Amino acid sequence: MAKPVEVGDKQFQEEVLNSLEPVLVDFWASWCSPCRMVAPVLEEIATDYKGKVKVVKVNVDDNPTTASRYGIMSIPTMMLFKNGEPVNTVVGFRRKEELKGLIDQSL
Repeated sequence: MAKPVEVGDKQFQEEVLNSLEPVLVDFWASWCSPCRMVAPVLEEIATDYKGKVKVVKVNVDDNPTTASRYGIMSIPTMMLFKNGEPVNTVVGFRRKEELKGLIDQSL
């Protein structure tokens, strides 16, 4: 099973904004129960879309610059980036089918 990659403020430009493939970014925190609930779903998404979509996690407590830049007010927030731009956002726990729909409509 593929694992989402942990990305910090310093790697965000290279790993997300400069990525040639779309990137699903999970803005989360370790104390957030819904964030922990969505983690296995994101692992499945990372496996299902391997080679098509990169899945990364940004801990908002450790990376406030990136969280602030994208106006993250609630977590989990999943934001899909394509060509360095956010194209779709969902807030709160989402089932796998919902996240796949978000990705598929943007590919």
